[in-house]
Amino acid sequence: MAVYQLPVETGVFARYLKGLTALLDPGDGWYAIFWQRDPDGMRACLDGAEIPPWDVVESLLQDLASARGAEFAGPESPRARQLHTAAAAAHDRLPGGREALEERLELMRREQVYATGRAEELVRRRLAEPGSTPEAEQLANELAWTRDDHARATARVLELRSRLAAVADGRGHVSASLTGEPAHQAGGPGDEPEHTREDDDWSGFAGRYQGSAPEAPAAVPDSGDGLEERQGPAPAYGDATRRPSAVPDDWFRPDPTADSAPEAPGRPGAQASGTPPAARVVKNKKRRPRGGARFAGVEGAGEEIAAVPVLPVADDAPRGARYGGAPAAAHETPAAPTVPDGARRAARETVAALGRLRAQGRSGEAHAVLCEAATRPAPWLPVLAAELHRAGLGADWATLLWETASQPASRFAAAAGALAAAGRTEDSGQLLRQGVARPADDIAAAVLALEDEGRDPEAQALLAAFVQVHTPEDSARIAERDPRRLIPQLLGAARALSAAHERDLVHALRVAGHLGA
Repeated sequence: MAVYQLPVETGVFARYLKGLTALLDPGDGWYAIFWQRDPDGMRACLDGAEIPPWDVVESLLQDLASARGAEFAGPESPRARQLHTAAAAAHDRLPGGREALEERLELMRREQVYATGRAEELVRRRLAEPGSTPEAEQLANELAWTRDDHARATARVLELRSRLAAVADGRGHVSASLTGEPAHQAGGPGDEPEHTREDDDWSGFAGRYQGSAPEAPAAVPDSGDGLEERQGPAPAYGDATRRPSAVPDDWFRPDPTADSAPEAPGRPGAQASGTPPAARVVKNKKRRPRGGARFAGVEGAGEEIAAVPVLPVADDAPRGARYGGAPAAAHETPAAPTVPDGARRAARETVAALGRLRAQGRSGEAHAVLCEAATRPAPWLPVLAAELHRAGLGADWATLLWETASQPASRFAAAAGALAAAGRTEDSGQLLRQGVARPADDIAAAVLALEDEGRDPEAQALLAAFVQVHTPEDSARIAERDPRRLIPQLLGAARALSAAHERDLVHALRVAGHLGA
């Protein structure tokens, strides 16, 4: 078993994290939720044995802004990001680091798929419930947590990809001088605890944490170790001499059975999840019947989660003699869509506003900016997507997709078409899957409106998305509004998916009386 010592950068960040958490109330905010969900994981991070995902650090900074004010917390975000980046790079250089990143990345992708499907199911169930029943409130609460799961997973996928790219390019080393202090002043080798890859339990990813009541921190450093004094960088190591126990699953993920949903649900993880409800012990409630891995919240082994395939957005180009026998059109590269006037300027202004609000810990206002952006003309959306990713705000893009999916069906279908035309087919498919969790009659009205406007590709993509994620019986209900126009479109959408989809839909249409025997 290989034994190595924790890198200096990791110790610097662990010390900083201890100082940060010393200023927080362990019984309130995201900090309380993290201790409730995963006390062992929190201890491992405070000891330097693990590097928390960046969204977790941002959640803690958000708690700091709530406790001490945005002016106090604002300057800490870039400093925390710098220390976190250096610590993660050093951690990834350890033996087995690349393999661990790859495994976690795969688990996070599965979490994205699961959360998308789960959100669709919850929306359907919520729509079927009367307005303000306890069941409806519980479904809305769980939907909020599920969207938070999805947003955190999206943010972590981006983070893990970036870390993998740094390891592959040999950019893993980040000097301890980023802290403003020579590495040798941070602590000598004799101060560093021995640590093994096996102690991390990186390869297990199994077993659900079965602790009883949530634990508060056993001890927190005094304020002199934290951020209050602001006398330069913290020393590298505090009391990180304990060997960490294996970190359980559901690593730092909010409990979906908590009594309250996070404020303004659907925002990406810590970046914009608002102030969470006070952490409470939830007793006698059945937990969501799935396990979770430390970094992903899904089972590392066992029952597989069915992947949601990317939807076709438009039919293939016609071929054969009827069309001049010219399949060459299928190989032509479509011209890039023209960027509408004002779209690029609006996108840059939005990104600048988001960056400023995030740095100040004003997540609620940042979410309002995203909600406003979701109502802009559909062709503006791909431009904003590019600017958000260029600025490292991929998690905000995930939130923007959720908000766009909440628009009227014709609007989000137009947005999906604009994304597909700009080459963002994966985003287009995700938007369609998120947006079709609504009644069949709404989809039928949107399809007819799109056809009347001459936007047949968007109409077909909308139908295909609905048919793919709903039962054949639900899909057949779309035809009730205008069977003459909608039945051929429905059958075409089902046929484009698979022969089985078409066969099941034909049967459902016959049962509903829309087709003869």
